[in-house]
Amino acid sequence: MALIVQKYGGTSVGNTDRIKNVADRVAKYRAQGDQVVVVVSAMSGVTDGLIKLAKDIAPLPSEREMDMLLATGEQQTIALTAIALHAVNIPAVSLTGAQAGIVTDGVHTKAKIHNITPKRVHDLLKAGNVVIVAGFQGETEDGQITTLGRGGSDLTAIALAAALKADLCQIYTDVDGVYTADPRLVPSATKLAEISYDEMLELASLGAKVMQSRSVEFAKKFGVVFEVRSSLNDNPGTIVKEETKSMEDIVVRGVALDKNQAKVTLVGVPDKPGVAARIFKALGDAVVNVDMIVQNISHGTGIPATDLSFTVDKPDLLKAQKVIAALQKDIGFKDVLADENIGKLSIVGVGMKSHTGVAGKMFDVLAREGVNIGMISTSEIKISVIIDLAKGAQATAAVHKAFIG
Repeated sequence: MALIVQKYGGTSVGNTDRIKNVADRVAKYRAQGDQVVVVVSAMSGVTDGLIKLAKDIAPLPSEREMDMLLATGEQQTIALTAIALHAVNIPAVSLTGAQAGIVTDGVHTKAKIHNITPKRVHDLLKAGNVVIVAGFQGETEDGQITTLGRGGSDLTAIALAAALKADLCQIYTDVDGVYTADPRLVPSATKLAEISYDEMLELASLGAKVMQSRSVEFAKKFGVVFEVRSSLNDNPGTIVKEETKSMEDIVVRGVALDKNQAKVTLVGVPDKPGVAARIFKALGDAVVNVDMIVQNISHGTGIPATDLSFTVDKPDLLKAQKVIAALQKDIGFKDVLADENIGKLSIVGVGMKSHTGVAGKMFDVLAREGVNIGMISTSEIKISVIIDLAKGAQATAAVHKAFIG
């Protein structure tokens, strides 16, 4: 008998038929004598619909109230999933994140899990129930409902698997596993049998939509081996685990295109100590995550000035612009430019640590495709470039062909 945590994403519970399919899948594991904890997302489109309702009323609604609103999406799904299991004679109990013992910090819309006390989940499992937990949400110590941000249901599942010391964690989605690139952009992309935490972490943070980076970080920290697989078939998925020596033989494991980035450029920033610190501290205090940063110094007449560019997630662009506008008069930069028509193209592979010439090859491929590079960022196992979003699909396919085939 195994203890299994299964997570089902929005498309996997997108309608009542799919929820019934989830119940049937859970029933198969129960028939083997396994204990099952199910973590579910809101039904496909529900969260976006709730966001739209809020923004129809106010462009920047209260983040506390957004958490209160968005948490209802998962609560709808947990109840429907429990009802579907009852219909096939399987005892099941649905729990909100708070009821499952998920305690978070107080950062609304992007909360972090502080700890999980899963006693209630254990008690319900011992009583013979399937336990269905609302993903994406938790509660602060003083009783405030919070949501975990993008990919929060994956994080809920992996965190619960760690807290419960589960034997297996399965992340069910609408794809068969982790591919070498998005098959919609690159039809020749192939499914990976396994991938290291570090490679998956980079791909997740670089726009691969299968997993969000926080979930993979948590899995690596607590040693949770998990499988990404489809809820629509019984095909084996992709195992995400600790790096092994054989993984270094492959130079590039995957290619990702992140379409969710925006670039902000501050023109004519005074080039003196402490200015960049003030800018990025203010953004950090506003919980705006900054990704790539490039500074171009121009020494002309008068005070040396610099153009400072950085990227943020598109949903954070308005908030970033508000922060920057409050600093402009005091710091004295000339102008602020924003560009949402960019894409971040990245290649990832632990094999880069032991192979040379990877960057040169990538840049050569892009040059031959007529793709201009705006910004560059590298690490031991990845290279990322900012490009024109209109050429994103073309560039992704060309880079994939050059490195993977």
